[in-house]
Amino acid sequence: MTTDLLTRRYATIGRHSPLFYDEPVHLVSASGVWLTAADGRRFLDAYNNVPHVGHTHPRVVAAMTEQAATLNVHTRYLNEKVLDYAEALIARFEPELDRVLFTNSGSEANELAFRIAGQHTGARGILVTDFSYHGNTSLLAGATTGLQTHEGLAEHVRAFHVPDLDTDRRDPDVVRDEALAAVDTAIAELVQGGHGVAGVIIESIFSTEGMPRVPAGFVEGLAARVRAAGGLVVGDEVQAGLGRTGRTFWGYQRYDLVPDLVTLGKPLGNGHPLAAVITGHDLLEEFGSRNEYFNTFAGNPVSSAVGLEVLRVIDDEGLWERSRRLGDEIRERLGELVATDPRLGPVKGDGLFFGFGVFEDAEQTRPDAATTKRIVEAVKARGVLLSRIGPTGSVLKIRPPLAIQDAELPVLLDAIRGAVAEVLG
Repeated sequence: MTTDLLTRRYATIGRHSPLFYDEPVHLVSASGVWLTAADGRRFLDAYNNVPHVGHTHPRVVAAMTEQAATLNVHTRYLNEKVLDYAEALIARFEPELDRVLFTNSGSEANELAFRIAGQHTGARGILVTDFSYHGNTSLLAGATTGLQTHEGLAEHVRAFHVPDLDTDRRDPDVVRDEALAAVDTAIAELVQGGHGVAGVIIESIFSTEGMPRVPAGFVEGLAARVRAAGGLVVGDEVQAGLGRTGRTFWGYQRYDLVPDLVTLGKPLGNGHPLAAVITGHDLLEEFGSRNEYFNTFAGNPVSSAVGLEVLRVIDDEGLWERSRRLGDEIRERLGELVATDPRLGPVKGDGLFFGFGVFEDAEQTRPDAATTKRIVEAVKARGVLLSRIGPTGSVLKIRPPLAIQDAELPVLLDAIRGAVAEVLG
């Protein structure tokens, strides 16, 4: 069956849309944190952050089907459900972030955020981190450093390095100041090149970069420099938002920072195509006065019903608090694991987005992507799905839905321990 499906996929979608794992998984159903394959195997999903409150959550499915059976309509009509959701979502942000523009995907949200920033500043220059991904539109392909794109880095884009105290063990202040000096250089290059600075986009836990442990003051210093150059700060919360990191509801709230624009993706809709740009009254009024902007389907009544129920489930089931509590327990257990082999560690991340690095040497100077991949495949063989990230692909990427239960933690941790023991010997 898998071979037949691959043949059909290659004949229609082609060979360049990537699949996970050496042996692709043919999935037929899901519930909570569990995925079921066509051959009956069940997998604990510790990879996909999109079903934030769990796959096919009964309340989310009921909200979707009830609204779909009642009304779904163009967003240029009035509908109470849309406004209920807009108000509930905005209430989760600081008072100065009081307006929302709905989109269908995180890519579209990031594209729109930079459209707003460009019009506000009159500049084109974009700052990105040196191994990042924020979407796959034309603009974002030219600002992507963490994936191969034919476009390459656009002339109006400059990348800067995110410091990591786990790999750079010098004095934290020295590491921070050196990294911020590189930001100063990137800004100067944009200005001297005539591009100006429209803004910077950061994902608050720098997940694609391997979840580095950044020095105190780096993020705040970065934002201050961009704003001093006339640019705006875009906070990409597609992966870190909705309580994922446990400590705060939005990832950027880990810092002394309120972005000018916040972009959200499909976790808002638990996988349903729902995303958004959050900003303030003044920016939205400025943009709206110049553009007849609308989106036919983004934030439609069905999407809004789904998004509203996701927020309610997070509250009613205490998922944000659970993310913090389970995240602390997981980091403790993983800390015990990495202590058994000097080629492992350190433990990365926060809440229910975590992992650890794999190295060739005990000094942890040579990241080991090949061994990391073998661990991912060995974990899959034990019924758990996860992935790997970072510039060298040597950090395990683990992010189960927030709906994971205490009783399911041993399944996840035992699979990781067993895979590590098998691969490292």
